[in-house]
Amino acid sequence: MIHPPAIVVFGVAGAGKTTVGRMLAERLDWAFLDADDLHPAANVEKMRSGVPLGDADRWPWFDAVGAWLDARARERRASVTACSALKRAYRDRLREGRPQLRFVFLAGSEAMIAARLERRTGHYWPASLLSSQFKALEPPAADEGAVVVDIGPPADALVEEIARQVA
Repeated sequence: MIHPPAIVVFGVAGAGKTTVGRMLAERLDWAFLDADDLHPAANVEKMRSGVPLGDADRWPWFDAVGAWLDARARERRASVTACSALKRAYRDRLREGRPQLRFVFLAGSEAMIAARLERRTGHYWPASLLSSQFKALEPPAADEGAVVVDIGPPADALVEEIARQVA
């Protein structure tokens, strides 16, 4: 089976995954998923309460994200997913059986992202969890072939840079 392209935009909370991912999907006319929408209620409540998720919480969620990617592939639709995927093991789990999957890492400093989170409204995820995300973060290794972009420029500039690099 020929797999259509698929991109996972990843990084810590507040890096702009959803904004950039949605804009990239619109720019490319691909399907879009904010992986946060697949978290079970128990995970959302844990995070809302300021408790970081552990691997046991995340594995079923990554499997749900993978199922969404597989469904798009069966439909022969290219896709973009916004997903934290902070650890190499998480990205490897998503890569399993998906040779078309590319990763885009939104890189930024903890101070910059903390400032963004202070301004964010209407999201259940508390800024108090940011340090736990940076502790868990494993930036992509060279052998992962990820596109790495600095989140300093405006989102539209990031989308154009990503589209150029994945074309």
